[in-house]
Amino acid sequence: MSRSDAPTAAAGALPSDQADRRARATALACMVGLAVVLGVGRFAFTPLLPLMLADGSIGLKAGGWLASANYAGYFAGAVSCAALRVAPARMVRFGLAATVLLTAAMGIGHLLPVWLAVRFVAGIVSAWTFVFVSQWGLRRLAELHAPEWSGVIYAGPGVGIVLTGLIGSALAGRPAASGWLGFAALSAVLSVAIWRTFAVAPAQAAPPAGTTPHAAAAASAAPADARRHRADAAWLVVLYGTPGFGYIITATFLPVIARAVLPAGSPWPDLFWPMFGAALIVGAIAAARLPGNWDNRLLLAAGCATQALGIAAGIVWPNALGFSVGSALLGLPFTAITLFAMREARRLHGERAAGLMGYATASYGVGQIIGPLVAAPLAARFGSFSPALWVAVAALLVGAAGFAAIAAKGRLRR
Repeated sequence: MSRSDAPTAAAGALPSDQADRRARATALACMVGLAVVLGVGRFAFTPLLPLMLADGSIGLKAGGWLASANYAGYFAGAVSCAALRVAPARMVRFGLAATVLLTAAMGIGHLLPVWLAVRFVAGIVSAWTFVFVSQWGLRRLAELHAPEWSGVIYAGPGVGIVLTGLIGSALAGRPAASGWLGFAALSAVLSVAIWRTFAVAPAQAAPPAGTTPHAAAAASAAPADARRHRADAAWLVVLYGTPGFGYIITATFLPVIARAVLPAGSPWPDLFWPMFGAALIVGAIAAARLPGNWDNRLLLAAGCATQALGIAAGIVWPNALGFSVGSALLGLPFTAITLFAMREARRLHGERAAGLMGYATASYGVGQIIGPLVAAPLAARFGSFSPALWVAVAALLVGAAGFAAIAAKGRLRR
């Protein structure tokens, strides 16, 4: 056994304080990794879009296409993860390096076709790295018997959103290229800080307590139960696309929407996106601590309804208070919805849930692709984002009602 492998193999025998330190280091490294590949690689576009519109780099319609190209790449990356045969730590390093280069490319080139290709590839890299960060980090935490740190991992996107949002606000009036290059430099610094952490791949670990019974139950289920599980899995895939569609319109255009309705020169529009990210951090950590026996479908319904209320708040009260409340309500369940959906997939398929998780993620990705393509033309036609936002509210309420109905049907069966 090599020296680097020894601590991992002996994780179960470590003193509690040492195991806790390693769990904390693992969670923080994964959090920073997701802050780079998602907070910058995917979502830095939102605070920089107003700068790109202001300096004439693109128009609103082209902005919608760039957003959808990134989401299409994320979809492609999600559905292709199962075919990858790469060590998780190696994929994380690749994703960090690729994110730095792709972010810098947005600040160097000025051709829309090139930007579309860059954003598409960045989406693929984000999906790959997200999956492998999750795999590496959750396995490592399981070895250290510290699953409660998982919420810190999924706070990463929120950390990245807060950083890029605040920096984007400070860049108001400057060319967008300086923002892209600055974010690339920030990503490089953060990647260097955690690079060595991902040099060691965790050893194989036993499944966390409670997962084996799910797998056994799935394997021995009666035909009628198997049919119900297939039906529930199909509904999960279909309904999980609604929050993907519902949140993405606001998440893509939030600073632009706020600038259009608030007084000129208001300092608020650039702050709503960081508020979204801060709420995401709180929601991610809180969701990981909810009891595991709570009905995931009802939690998904509550998450969708909360996001619908957040979007509606900004429409009904188009002022600083309304957008602040809306940003918080939109961000709070953002990562929690993903956690609940993945947990429901495990409930239905046990240890064989990877395929269902992939299909659900793909459905969410389809919603993200369609959202900006619907929003930009509606905004151009009506001169306001309100119609597109009401469509988003409707989609989220449909998802909430669907998840609640499936939960109620399941209770009646029992």
